[in-house]
Amino acid sequence: MTTLLIVAPTLGLLAGPHPPARAQDGTTSETLTSTPPSTTPDTADCPNRRTPGPAADSSEVPRPGQPEPSPLPIPAIPIGGPQLDACDLLVLPGAPPPPSDISAASWLLADLDTGEVLAAKDPHGRYRPASTIKTLLALVVLDNLDLAATITGTLEDANIEGSRAGIGPRGTYTNQLLLEALLLASGNDAANAFARQLGGAEATTQQMTALAQQLGALDTRVATPSGLDGPGMSSSAYDLAMLFREAMGRPEFARTITTNQVDFPGYPADPPIPGDFDRPGFALGNDNVVNWYYEPSLGGKNGFTDSARQTYVGAAEKDGRRLVLSILRADNEPQQVWQQIAALFDYGFELPRDQSVGSLDAARFLDELAAAPESDDTPRDAAAPLPTTQDPDAGSLPTRILVVGIVSAIIAIGIVSAIIRQRTGRGASL
Repeated sequence: MTTLLIVAPTLGLLAGPHPPARAQDGTTSETLTSTPPSTTPDTADCPNRRTPGPAADSSEVPRPGQPEPSPLPIPAIPIGGPQLDACDLLVLPGAPPPPSDISAASWLLADLDTGEVLAAKDPHGRYRPASTIKTLLALVVLDNLDLAATITGTLEDANIEGSRAGIGPRGTYTNQLLLEALLLASGNDAANAFARQLGGAEATTQQMTALAQQLGALDTRVATPSGLDGPGMSSSAYDLAMLFREAMGRPEFARTITTNQVDFPGYPADPPIPGDFDRPGFALGNDNVVNWYYEPSLGGKNGFTDSARQTYVGAAEKDGRRLVLSILRADNEPQQVWQQIAALFDYGFELPRDQSVGSLDAARFLDELAAAPESDDTPRDAAAPLPTTQDPDAGSLPTRILVVGIVSAIIAIGIVSAIIRQRTGRGASL
């Protein structure tokens, strides 16, 4: 009998108005704890400019015969504006400092509707995104799959590492249900089911990385569809906030991400297994603790791995103003991560509407980037210009040809890092 574990949220305590759903075997979910840092990480010297740094385990060691992925190129100009090139704390002129009890190494706060960045810390630093990268997978799914289509669950889905929603072999599920499982319960089984439909894990990570590059998320390279760590995996607070803003423009995503609970189907017994039995359906809850405790929340995606620590991207609304917030490499000290998130949202709601330190409108910076010369900033190891969007009316034909070549090179690098491996003995991606 396969045990289907529904892993609990990691952003705060379990008690609350929307308690975690029970697994089909009747057990409650488990809490993954964080090792508290002694101080908020100092990023003034840009330690994550090129890579996320050493992993906590062997999850990112390439398979035998596979080369180590090279770091992603650093754009010649910072996407989002020149001020976002900073690695230390960045706030509006004359604004009060943000809350002091923030453990995240990197974060970004912006207006969801205008895209204006209000405050940030190491916005383009490269970190492991954990399950926040499922936002990007959701975008690929919405672009390529029919949500009304029905698929059959497999043993591979059910046995996937990490957090699982409860897909079972021979169970039938619509892609709409899988999207809810992906975003509400951070189901790695749902991510695997989507990857099967998109051509396999390797093809899916290539599509995710390519879409990220097209949208201007140039710090992002995907190694696994679910967010489990893998060779070359990286993203940034800027990229996650920008991708979440893009996703919130899709009605299906915006509706799903704020849902508290859905009915999830069971699956039938396996006749060859003596004594096997039908699994009943169950209530699948939203594992985003910010939704439980922070009333202005519009929904979000949280994540955790041993190397990534706590990660989050989401939105909130107050008095008609909507904000988006992303945080990377956080821990549940000096206060619970959901409380840190709430404090940053509250800080943002008090900031003026007519100022900014940058923009999440990444597309408008890509044309500038394509035309920019290579940076001579040797310490930053700057790279050649990176691609523009795929707008057929944008730019000249030679420029677009150059862009396509660069995209192909980036995807080729991503292929090396896109292999999913079964790993044991480490934290699950939430």
